[in-house]
Amino acid sequence: MSAPLTLIARMRAKPGQETRLLGELRHLVAPTRAEAGCIAYELHQSQSDPALFLFYEIWKSQADLDAHFETPHLTALAKILPELLEGGMDLSKWAKL
Repeated sequence: MSAPLTLIARMRAKPGQETRLLGELRHLVAPTRAEAGCIAYELHQSQSDPALFLFYEIWKSQADLDAHFETPHLTALAKILPELLEGGMDLSKWAKL
């Protein structure tokens, strides 16, 4: 069995879109936590820059993370992200040592 996978997802709201982006991101939390393979899914907002958001995620496997990206709640968000984000989303994968 493979080791759990940690994903850090960072994003910046376009000016004036901070509140809307926060609302959309909050809607992901409950359904994502209910997904098979989700160990942790935590949303954070920067204390010094309210336009900056981060998800700290832990998944049982890469297959579980791949399935997450295909869920209706995530694919719906992906359609509107260009309206909300300044630049793209920065995703990085990590392994716990």
